[in-house]
Amino acid sequence: MFAYRHFSKIYIPVSLLVLIVCIGIGGFMSIEGYNLLEALYMTIITVATVGFQEVHPLSSNGRLFTIFLIVTSFGTFAYAVSSISKYVLDGEFNQYYKNFKILTAISKLDNHVIICGYGRNGRQAAHVLKKHNTRFVVIEEKKAVVEGINHKYSELVLEGDATLDEVLFKAGIAKAKALITTLPIDADNLFIVLSARALNPKLVIISRASEDNSDKKLKIAGANNVIMPDKLGGAHMASLVMKPDVMEFVDYITGQGGDNIRLEEITFDALSRGYQNKTIRDLEIRNKSGANIIGFKTAQGEYIINPSADTEIIADAKLFVLGTTEQIRKLKELLA
Repeated sequence: MFAYRHFSKIYIPVSLLVLIVCIGIGGFMSIEGYNLLEALYMTIITVATVGFQEVHPLSSNGRLFTIFLIVTSFGTFAYAVSSISKYVLDGEFNQYYKNFKILTAISKLDNHVIICGYGRNGRQAAHVLKKHNTRFVVIEEKKAVVEGINHKYSELVLEGDATLDEVLFKAGIAKAKALITTLPIDADNLFIVLSARALNPKLVIISRASEDNSDKKLKIAGANNVIMPDKLGGAHMASLVMKPDVMEFVDYITGQGGDNIRLEEITFDALSRGYQNKTIRDLEIRNKSGANIIGFKTAQGEYIINPSADTEIIADAKLFVLGTTEQIRKLKELLA
């Protein structure tokens, strides 16, 4: 729809102008025997009605053709000029160019995150992703919100309805690694989850939910995780009362605190062949990088805290590693 609207506003008027010019050039060359430059000159001064002198005196047939060209081209020329001027002066050209740049930038992305909705939850998700230098695309329907976005990836913001497959395709869902939908209406989030799961079966989908019964429906629809901000916020505040230092430490290591501490997950597929199907002892992560393995997820989905050194890293298993940014960087270089 967007492309068709711009086609009708700029390409059709330009095409009509080109057609009139081609008819004029062809007519003057065939009737009067003008060369290409002379025919083009006569066509332009005739269509524009500027009234300069003729290249050569016209024959009777040439004059009849000139009358025909003036009559047929006058309205067309006025329409084309007014349409093009309106297109440029109304700012539609700048908007079209801006959208073109956004879509070009998104087409170059791979393994990025899509955030649907830029309210409180969407902004917080974007803040954390920025801290970890993770590229993301924002889809927001409200024009005022879009114009107010000025974060470091502000060139990757789409104005549109995230429930539409067309908009999700524009956001690069086929090549994205995850989607976060934070819309305030659960039905909209459910629709996005259904569409996203169908468009990219491997996508990790995180959805917001407001109603108590919505989380089950969202998981059935295909969401990997469902977050209920109100319930989670209340539980977090209660935990801060019961064990404040523990919760502040957890917040610190999970990305809410400083930039120099990282809690990362390392999947089996991320390991080089030399480290796959080895034990934690064989990896020597602590000695070689300084990072610490604090958790392990088995292939069956069971979580183990402080796994033993004899734990074998097999397909579909994950390691959870805590360390500084430099330690995590060394670890990834070591295991890659």
